[in-house]
Amino acid sequence: MTNIRKAQSSDQEFIVQAQVAMAWETEELKLDPGTVKKGVAAVFADPHKGAYYVAEVAGKPIAVLLTVPEWSDWRNGTVLWIHSVYVAPECRGQGVYKKMYEYLHGMVSQSGGALRGLRLYVDKRNTRAQKVYQKLGMSAEHYEMFEWLNS
Repeated sequence: MTNIRKAQSSDQEFIVQAQVAMAWETEELKLDPGTVKKGVAAVFADPHKGAYYVAEVAGKPIAVLLTVPEWSDWRNGTVLWIHSVYVAPECRGQGVYKKMYEYLHGMVSQSGGALRGLRLYVDKRNTRAQKVYQKLGMSAEHYEMFEWLNS
């Protein structure tokens, strides 16, 4: 049985490994594990940066995602951005992300209006993930994303 929970400090090694693997798999981007380790630790050190959630089976993490809060003046509440989604390859196609999404959806629904919704972005080439998000009722109809990154 898959359990979803907020990540703990002891999950950091799994999270780092998952993020390095996800970047390579989705974008063929080789991340520096030391930098990722510092970035993950920064989230645990400052909860304002975000929160990790893990899916686990028999106490072993199999998936992770990061939520990052964004204040919305239009909605007078916080929208959670879903980032850095990773499900171990052997666990894909089993509804693990769906369970994680439903967990977050429940958090938003039960927040009394403090949380106003969920958003995410996905690489345009990652059509498999896009189909999963669409099945869960998410849409890409409102916004295009533009970015500038100082690499």
